[in-house]
Amino acid sequence: MLGRILLTIDGILLFLGAPIADYGPTHMFNPNWPPHAKFHNGQTINLSLLLGLATMFYTWRGAATPALKREFMMAAAFTGSIYWIAGIGAILYPGTMGLDPEFGGPGFPQAPLFAFAAVCALLGSWLDVPGGKEKGN
Repeated sequence: MLGRILLTIDGILLFLGAPIADYGPTHMFNPNWPPHAKFHNGQTINLSLLLGLATMFYTWRGAATPALKREFMMAAAFTGSIYWIAGIGAILYPGTMGLDPEFGGPGFPQAPLFAFAAVCALLGSWLDVPGGKEKGN
């Protein structure tokens, strides 16, 4: 059950985090951002919402067999972590910052939250994966 709780925390962060952080003055309503940057911001918000829904779906979906539950938990780990891992890796691209200069940058203040959420997804799924393999698999 602890695994599902961690995955639920992750799913909630995915579902709420990007809309709260990115649909505001630092991103979507930042007059310094060109329209194409805002397009990608909207894409990122939608991706976060969809991954949050998918994480919750696979976390709480009933499974008829331990093998199926294992597959659901692995899917939840994937959908629950890829957004955060991509966010951590985004800082490696040339000219990127986690915080624009007019808001206190340079900096990467979201890194600890991204790491925490990714760990919730990966650890949560690992804790809830049934052990062993079924006969015949």
